[in-house]
Amino acid sequence: MIGLIEDALISRLQQGLGELVGQVSRYGGELEDDLPAALGHLPAAWVSFDGVLDSKPHGTSRQQYRVQGQFVVLVGDCLAAGAAEGPGYRLVQAVRRLLSEQDLGLAISPLTPGKVRTLFNRCRAGEACRVLACEFACSWLEQALPAGGWPIPPSPEEDGAVRHPDSVFALAHGRTNLPDPPFLGIGIDYHLVPDDGVADARDILRRNP
Repeated sequence: MIGLIEDALISRLQQGLGELVGQVSRYGGELEDDLPAALGHLPAAWVSFDGVLDSKPHGTSRQQYRVQGQFVVLVGDCLAAGAAEGPGYRLVQAVRRLLSEQDLGLAISPLTPGKVRTLFNRCRAGEACRVLACEFACSWLEQALPAGGWPIPPSPEEDGAVRHPDSVFALAHGRTNLPDPPFLGIGIDYHLVPDDGVADARDILRRNP
């Protein structure tokens, strides 16, 4: 689910921000690895998963958990020093406008906007550059395995098999279980009293595969 949410965030921001930014992508440490190069790509937006904030049982079976995760959109911009509007502020407003209360078409709670933090300010050649972090939280359901159970990867031919949470175990040759056989029917035996141990009648209900 985390990867799906990141992809959906990037897609919505790419469509919504348009020419406000030169790029929208996953954050890969650009600001730490090569800051001058990263500043050269501003204005830009980067999406990053910031961690799971909480996990609580959902329902009474303890087989599902409501997971709350946090995502961060880093936005950076440069404007002429002394400009009326500080760099980055218009992007913060645009990002929060595009993402707040959106479910991105996924099985998640609507995105809740959180803190906005300034990561750093820099001046270069008469320009002021600023990068800010915009936080968003949402929750989704995760299914737990039964006690002592093992993952059951889907068949590669199934729709959405690549995104199934258990598909990674098949690729890694980890221990897995076979899926349960399909339910095709049920048989009902009727015993009259006194019962001689032999069914006096039988119904078989079949389901077309």
